[in-house]
Amino acid sequence: MSELSPLFKPLKIGSRVAPNRIVINAMECCDALPNGDPSPETYARYERLFEGKAGIVVLEAITPQYEHRSRKDQLSIREHNIPALKKFVAHLKKINPETILLFQITHSGEISNPEFSTRIRVTKEPLPGYEDAKLVGEKEIDEVIALYIQGAKYAYEVGADGVDLKLCHGYLGSQILRPYNKENWKYGGSWENRKQFAINIYDGVRAAIPDPNFIIGSKISIYEGFPGGCGTLNANSACMDLTESIDLIKTLEAHGANFVLQSAGSPSITLDLAHPDVRTPDYAYIHFYLQKVCRENLKPETAVIGSGYSIYRDGRKGFHAVKRENNTLRFWGEKNISDGIVDAIAIGRQSYADPFLPAKMEKSDDASIKWCTLCDHCVEMLISQTKVGCATFDRKYTDEYVNMIKTKGGIKEKHT
Repeated sequence: MSELSPLFKPLKIGSRVAPNRIVINAMECCDALPNGDPSPETYARYERLFEGKAGIVVLEAITPQYEHRSRKDQLSIREHNIPALKKFVAHLKKINPETILLFQITHSGEISNPEFSTRIRVTKEPLPGYEDAKLVGEKEIDEVIALYIQGAKYAYEVGADGVDLKLCHGYLGSQILRPYNKENWKYGGSWENRKQFAINIYDGVRAAIPDPNFIIGSKISIYEGFPGGCGTLNANSACMDLTESIDLIKTLEAHGANFVLQSAGSPSITLDLAHPDVRTPDYAYIHFYLQKVCRENLKPETAVIGSGYSIYRDGRKGFHAVKRENNTLRFWGEKNISDGIVDAIAIGRQSYADPFLPAKMEKSDDASIKWCTLCDHCVEMLISQTKVGCATFDRKYTDEYVNMIKTKGGIKEKHT
């Protein structure tokens, strides 16, 4: 069965070809060395992912600056990190040269952690809950654009196959793009102004890296699900209106995007929309619609990767009015690819539970997969700035989780 599965047909992305259509989402793990280099834990995690034979692995959010970040022990991509990142990439490529490796370049903006960083915002009226964020303007955002471009250049230099220029989940990119950024300034007010931030990054990256084989694209929250968020009617409305989101993906395509990685929500605000919770799994179906919108509005050669698939696992969790066998990760991945809804599927939490899932699925050995239990202990660990892994199936992270509860206590709110 697996040799005929749409999940295991090669995927052309830019001028490169991924061996299959299973993508590992960027998943922050709070375990970099103090200088931002990959740690032994980082090596162990990505070694398993490359051994697991995913078509594409997106490296967790990597920062080109230290002043505004959400994770204390976050990977960084600065000049001093280049030797370590070169060694890291070469090591992974030696394990599996076929898997495509993308670096997700990020800036945390207003969701930077104020305990060790500075929150910044681009709106005079702060988004409720982020009143402590420092207001910045054109000069600071132009500097951020330069940092994104520099980060992409470093990614190319160390051997990455491409970059995910992050425009999702409440980080700075989505802050600027959303209608809530309503004051009139260089990157605010009109939609033309707001989308110019992304255009300038894309044009800068393409100019700095003329290699046509270097992949660029973005993970995008097509709909954030709160008033004034991306994909809403206006600054004061929560009504879904995808006019701007559609224009954004078409604009990025025109400026060199090879892929769009669809997402939704903002985990610090609408977490269950970003990655559906076992108590409200039905949110996952919304992702299919958003994937369809992306696919219908982009050229066939621009790959659309869909998120929100971990929740389906083996069909056992929480859904109603559907047969179990028609509600698994495999079922929906194969169906949505076959139906032209999406070109590839991305998994996040499931990659913690079993990094070998792609290899097992290719052999039709789904019965041996360690399915994510959707306990979200990994999310709790992320919020608590604890090293992140699967507390269910990996004893190292079971111990990390237990120690976290003993020393820090449980989290007050499940918002990243």
